[in-house]
Amino acid sequence: MQTRVHPLRMLRTKTPNPSSFLSLHTLHICRVQSYFSFFCDQAKRTQIRFSSAALGGETTVSSTAATSMTNTNPEVPLSEEELERKKKKEEKAKEKEMKRLKAAQKAEAAKLKAQQGPSISKASKKKTVRADASKENPEDYIDPETASGDKKKLSQQMAKQFSPVAVEKSWYAWWEKSGFFEANSSSSKPPFTIVLPPPNVTGALHIGHALTAAIQDTIIRWRRMSGYNTLWVPGMDHAGIATQVVVEKKIMRERKMTRHDVGREKFVEEVWKWKEEYGGTILKQLRRLGASLDWSRECFTMDEKRSNAVTEAFVRLYKEGLIYRDLRLVNWDCVLRTAISDIEVDYVDIKEKTPLKVPGYKNMVEFGVLTSFAYPLEENLGEIVVATTRVETMLGDTAIAVHPEDPRYTHLHGKFACHPFNGRKLPIICDSILVDPKFGTGAVKITPAHDPNDFEVGKRHKLEFINIFTDDGKINSNGGSGFVGLPRFEARVAVTEALKSKGLYKGEEKNEMRLGVCSRSNDVVEPMIKPQWYVNCNGIAKEALDAVMDENNKKIDIIPKQYAAEWKRWLENIRDWCISRQLWWGHRVPAWYVTLEDDKLKELGAYKDHWVVARDEKEAEGEAKRVFSGKKFQLTQDPDVLDTWFSSGLFPLSVLGWPDNTQDLKTFYPTAVLETGHDILFFWVARMVMLGMKLGGDVPFQKVYLHPMIRDAHGRKMSKSLGNVVDPIEVICGITLEGLHKRLEEGNLDLTELKVAKEGQKKDFPNGIPECGADALRFALVSYTAQSDKINLDIQRVVGYRQWCNKLWNAVRFAMTKLNDNYTPPKTIDPKNMPFSCQWILSVLTKATSKTISSLNSYEFSDASSAVYSWWQFQLCDIFIEVIKPYFFGDDASMAASKAHSQDTLWVCLDTGLRLLHPFMPFVTEELWQRLPSPKHCEREKSIMICEYPSVVESWRNEKIEYEMEVVESAVKSLRSIRANFPAQERNESF
Repeated sequence: MQTRVHPLRMLRTKTPNPSSFLSLHTLHICRVQSYFSFFCDQAKRTQIRFSSAALGGETTVSSTAATSMTNTNPEVPLSEEELERKKKKEEKAKEKEMKRLKAAQKAEAAKLKAQQGPSISKASKKKTVRADASKENPEDYIDPETASGDKKKLSQQMAKQFSPVAVEKSWYAWWEKSGFFEANSSSSKPPFTIVLPPPNVTGALHIGHALTAAIQDTIIRWRRMSGYNTLWVPGMDHAGIATQVVVEKKIMRERKMTRHDVGREKFVEEVWKWKEEYGGTILKQLRRLGASLDWSRECFTMDEKRSNAVTEAFVRLYKEGLIYRDLRLVNWDCVLRTAISDIEVDYVDIKEKTPLKVPGYKNMVEFGVLTSFAYPLEENLGEIVVATTRVETMLGDTAIAVHPEDPRYTHLHGKFACHPFNGRKLPIICDSILVDPKFGTGAVKITPAHDPNDFEVGKRHKLEFINIFTDDGKINSNGGSGFVGLPRFEARVAVTEALKSKGLYKGEEKNEMRLGVCSRSNDVVEPMIKPQWYVNCNGIAKEALDAVMDENNKKIDIIPKQYAAEWKRWLENIRDWCISRQLWWGHRVPAWYVTLEDDKLKELGAYKDHWVVARDEKEAEGEAKRVFSGKKFQLTQDPDVLDTWFSSGLFPLSVLGWPDNTQDLKTFYPTAVLETGHDILFFWVARMVMLGMKLGGDVPFQKVYLHPMIRDAHGRKMSKSLGNVVDPIEVICGITLEGLHKRLEEGNLDLTELKVAKEGQKKDFPNGIPECGADALRFALVSYTAQSDKINLDIQRVVGYRQWCNKLWNAVRFAMTKLNDNYTPPKTIDPKNMPFSCQWILSVLTKATSKTISSLNSYEFSDASSAVYSWWQFQLCDIFIEVIKPYFFGDDASMAASKAHSQDTLWVCLDTGLRLLHPFMPFVTEELWQRLPSPKHCEREKSIMICEYPSVVESWRNEKIEYEMEVVESAVKSLRSIRANFPAQERNESF
């Protein structure tokens, strides 16, 4: 019995002449062209437009054209009877043509079957498979246990399905123990260095860290395989505020004590204990992602070498006049009792009167309210009305500003108002910069010590700066006896009532505003005037600006380019950098206050010129003796610590040994590229450039790649309260919906937030998150990088790549059945005398290699991953492996040469393809590569990660072969498209 073979299947898998796929290609092109008139006729019936251009021709046949061809004289209309006769005639012709085509198909199928030998029925095949399966030993498919650090022991047989947990086990410990990650500062290879943005010591791996690690590891593995002396430096940031908050909460929870109860020295000891016990979790998690960091150079911003570097930088900058101490306005956190940086301030947009929970207050505090009140004027001139959203700050008012050209207040220029609670005289000043006469009453209260705009007015008009708050946000003695000791928001209510009692209260109205909230404590930020240490940024900012913007002497490229404009905006409008913090955990400011025996004021910092800066107390004592020669004094070190961004800004220098002139510094500085999020372009990147150029003599890196920010699948910012935070470890290992809920319950959400978060999880992850593995997560994240400045992460895409890993697995499983134990891979391969399919796959492989390398060079990671994926999926697996299968059926001697060529080509494709893919997916590529037969002519590298990265092989390029294959593919797609429009019964008969 002969089996009918439809032409589509023949195009894909069957080879009548196994010595050359080109003959198959030519045969089927002829067959497709011969079927063309039939398809046109069918297309007329189904209203399909079919183009022979897809087959290499030029004619297009539509339903209209097909109809016109059946009428020999289209100008003479046919009668109804003639039309009926013509229709019957056409139907008979179609039936005849169908019978002829069926006969041709049967004849072709019979010919093929004769060439392939006796057939085996499907039932017989199934029985054979079942019999073989019964003889299988399940243990042959399980990897033996491997001791930590040893090379992974692989199962005798490849598992029938890819399992991330099985594949990703053991490889990393072996890589690390083998020293594959370590750089050699004496190597003659060209250096390529990346410094990992130091994660907080308190942190656990979040999806942003995973993106950073995936991109950086892709770069470093590619460069390592490309012959570079690669160094990827790991480190942790001491995270001053974040760590102190964590340990303070721990002490309060366990002992019911504050840090002030414990004392500074004991508290710092507690922080170090916590760091040793719990810190660094994130670095362990980075190993799970496969990050090939040089752990021999791991560092911590508070270790001895980094601490020395911080002190040296401060001293040098101070001596050059770039660091100074001044009394200025800062963002103050009344809970933490410290100044905080701009990046640690989150802003809440308030549209109307809104009650909010503020730490330390039992009752909700109202925001979004504009309160109006009057100041009485001297000389019986009446009163002047002002408005404010922070009425309690009126206790520190020192002036009232009007516009100089506002006719309503011309008569008040130079006059005074009287403060109703303390009798302070408030001058009426003219300021055209601050005051808009069209807004409100046109009169503005001025509180220089508690408002950024008022601070500038105070400097312009030499006003008094009166601080009315204690460090913990209570009213101090400057606020008046009636309000002393009141917390600021309770004072807000008390001041309002006092104004009412004096008849000065004029009412309130809703007011849109942006409320600054500390990201660490959730406290409302209070502008406060405090003495702090500052870096003068004018000169060093200009150098950093030119390093990016000067086209004639550009030293740094920012990728994507649009962020260069943001760089320019920041650095052209830069303010001096406040680098001191009122914390206990961090680098102590290396400055000592000199209290002279004959000083009238003994308070710390009472005299601005009594500070000395030195590397240690002994050096400070010598400096004090020099400055205050012959005088008796006492030294007190500044209790403040330095901003965490100051130490992390030195990271590219300090991790390589600066200020010592180490071999690492000589070899690896400047680094090659900085990869980070665009949200810290100014706060970290710009400061590294400024400090690197000033202290290191050169830019710290040559390129800056800014990755997008990750949001959920709906484009929302990830937030614990929404329940949409994605933990990378949960994606790698999988987690149930109940497990996701449990994680929320262990957090600090209130009941309302917890309910909303759980609903969000139930909607987005109704069945939890399936186990995807590190490779799939890495590949998904890298492939997402083309999405402008935001990534909308859909976990289903990660799941898709996990399934794709199974495709790779099966491709190698197939190969292992065709590359037997006696197979020896070729030393070289020449496609000239190979079958058409082999020539084609090698040509598209070298094209994919070229595209991948060029994309990696230009930091277009999405394009690079797409090039690799497309070759593996659509060319190797979908076409080539299917096409060569007939070569391995039977023992026909005529197929021997083609079979050998196919084996060699398959091995070359898998070896090259796995190396091409390795930087993106390190685990599965290592395991599959280790299973491939080894060449006998040379010793193979121990690991794929130290193999040579594929390069373009020009002799493999064959544009003609690629074009011919495109024609075949287009024909198949067109035929399938037409087939899909046929009725089911007719579809089967025709095809």
